[in-house]
Amino acid sequence: MRLKVEATLAYHMPQSADVLLAIEAAPMDEQRLVNDKLTVSGTGPLRTVPGDDGIGRRTWARAQGDFLATYFGVFDVERGRDSLSGLPTASRPDLPAHVIPYLWPSRFCESDRFVSFVIREFGHLEGGAKIDAMARWIRGNIDYRLGTSNEKTSAVDSFIAREGVCRDFSHVMAAFARAAGIPARLVSAYAWRLDPPDFHAVVDVWLGNGWHLVDASGLAPTEGLVRIAVGRDATDISFMTIFGFAQLVNQQVRVTRLDTPDADDAASLPVEPDGDAPEHWG
Repeated sequence: MRLKVEATLAYHMPQSADVLLAIEAAPMDEQRLVNDKLTVSGTGPLRTVPGDDGIGRRTWARAQGDFLATYFGVFDVERGRDSLSGLPTASRPDLPAHVIPYLWPSRFCESDRFVSFVIREFGHLEGGAKIDAMARWIRGNIDYRLGTSNEKTSAVDSFIAREGVCRDFSHVMAAFARAAGIPARLVSAYAWRLDPPDFHAVVDVWLGNGWHLVDASGLAPTEGLVRIAVGRDATDISFMTIFGFAQLVNQQVRVTRLDTPDADDAASLPVEPDGDAPEHWG
């Protein structure tokens, strides 16, 4: 399918601050770039750096006063609904070097604290069937509720509270998978049919000999996801990291399918300001 993704981020920086943006979707084999453009105003010179695992790129800026970043991209996404059924767990000694770090706990995915639970709940399953069961458990036991977590909430916090947003669902999913010896990384994405539209957090799991997308929240079809960035947890995939103080003015995300008219495509909706940090996840 051909998808157009759009994002607008408007902030006010009372004092000079370094800003690291990750809002450009990543050209990949399964999401071919047709064209895109990033425009940033209210800053000095921009500097780009590669994203983790060579996926996408980040952009450094130094801003003060009114800051505005806009991005649009058109991508041909060739990814069917990712069926995990029958996919085996990879042998750890055979893992590629860049995959190995995603076996380990991280700041927000404390997988070492879930080992006993994962063995008890999912130990009778293998490979893709185990991942599917984990995602069903998360959807059935954790409530999606806006405003119930923040940038400091970890997988353990969400597991105990039994509530959160897509960021929290993904942290729990990644922690479960790693506790079972299955590499898992967080993914930021533009998501077709996500309602309300926003940046979305999902998970890649390594099964067989490749990465496979899992949306533990069940809020968006994986065939309509456009990856932006990947990393160990939400720290690595934040769409905007501000080293200083900032006030949110306006934020909008829109994903439109271009090749087929679709009345269900989400309209562009603003994200209401609810604080100083850019922590908004669909």
